[in-house]
Amino acid sequence: MYRLLRKIIKTPKVTLSEVDFAAADVNVIGAELQASLKRLFSGSLAIREVAAGSSNAEEQELTALSNAYYDSERFGIRFVASPRHADMLMVTGPVSRNMAEGLRRTYEAMPEPRLVVAVGDGAIDGGIYRGSYAVYDSVEEIIPVDFKIPGDPPSPKQVLAALLRMFRDIEAKR
Repeated sequence: MYRLLRKIIKTPKVTLSEVDFAAADVNVIGAELQASLKRLFSGSLAIREVAAGSSNAEEQELTALSNAYYDSERFGIRFVASPRHADMLMVTGPVSRNMAEGLRRTYEAMPEPRLVVAVGDGAIDGGIYRGSYAVYDSVEEIIPVDFKIPGDPPSPKQVLAALLRMFRDIEAKR
């Protein structure tokens, strides 16, 4: 208990200044995302997120996409509860042995065509849990992954920018 309290006290608080936060160009990224979504997904992208064993940091950043500042729904991005309604599957964290079957079933329940995105270092290569007996080292060991968003955790702005890069790649391949 005391060890955890000491760690909390010693950990520096990392915050953005008001100027840096205001300089973030979320609206520009969002406008480009919205245009890509209209071309690729008829204006709306439904995402199902699966927490496969992460520390919950990535989930908090994805949840922030729905807050008043980022408001991803204004760009046409929404999170859905059922994989049957999803266009994209975002997987966070290294896949624990207990979540592997659930992740497979979620993937199989999604309609075709489907996109799979590994979000965060844990999902990409196991992160700090790499090599542990309790997790798979990558989401790719369980299901095919189309795109990766690195970071520990990636910020909501990084997630939006990565989505934009993904959509540009998809459009370039068409």
